[in-house]
Amino acid sequence: MLQLQEVKKTIPKDWEVLIKIRATAVNSSDCFIRSAVPSAPILVQMLFRVVVGITKPRQPILGLVLAGEVEQAGNAVSRFRVGDRVYAFTKFRFGTYAQYTCVPESGIVALAPSNVTYEEAAAIPYGGLLALHFLRKGDIRKGQRVLVYGASGAVGTAAIQLAKYFGAEVTAVCGTANLELARSLGADSVIDYAEERAPIEGSHYDLVLDAVGKRKTSALKLACKAALAPGGKYVSVDEASPRMSAGDLTLLTQLVESGSFKPVIDIRYPLEEIAAAHRYVEQGHKKGNVVITVPRGGD
Repeated sequence: MLQLQEVKKTIPKDWEVLIKIRATAVNSSDCFIRSAVPSAPILVQMLFRVVVGITKPRQPILGLVLAGEVEQAGNAVSRFRVGDRVYAFTKFRFGTYAQYTCVPESGIVALAPSNVTYEEAAAIPYGGLLALHFLRKGDIRKGQRVLVYGASGAVGTAAIQLAKYFGAEVTAVCGTANLELARSLGADSVIDYAEERAPIEGSHYDLVLDAVGKRKTSALKLACKAALAPGGKYVSVDEASPRMSAGDLTLLTQLVESGSFKPVIDIRYPLEEIAAAHRYVEQGHKKGNVVITVPRGGD
């Protein structure tokens, strides 16, 4: 159960920065972490408990991404200064559903794009970093034909744009209401999963990125996987732990500032409505990202 509580403000260690959080986001991983998804396989639940906490979360404040500004830097910090606009992916440190949190300078944290708001910046790390990892895992190259299944979520909307950045021809699979969104992000062609059961006959793809995950399947997904070209690769977002780095976040900053990548926000909630945001995300129909605006300390 999600509850708002007053907690003591954290103090950064020598190698950490204290960030005043202005925005965070709710994604499918947050919902999984909160509920531990009883329907997941027993092995998955056991591994999850080992990482997050056996009987309860080691970090009671959830949240994986943030955008804000550096309020205090530890004595050994050299990359950031007080007042810097930053964004971050905290991984299993969590802690972003709050007004303040500490992040290691060596963590997945970088200067935020200068041309977006805090809310827009918070909508970048989750989908952007995951999409970048899985496209690289699929060995994406210029001129390839890439299909993104589940192209309207946080990972899918990012994957369309990043695949185009890498020079691929992109086919996006999503629902009827999101076809124009996919096109606006650069998709060369779209497939409506509500209407189609297979790609156009004769279509073959060098890479199929399943941005939904293996727990949800359909005749269309199976048909897309079967449409791989010889030597093609199928990659799912729930395959192993993704590798991410501050360098990847810096790349996303550069792409946003150059206009090659834009964050997609479905809806914004204030922090006090975080439970409603989780309920919305759990419906499984969000477009891009659900952002949480965080009041300033003392508000």
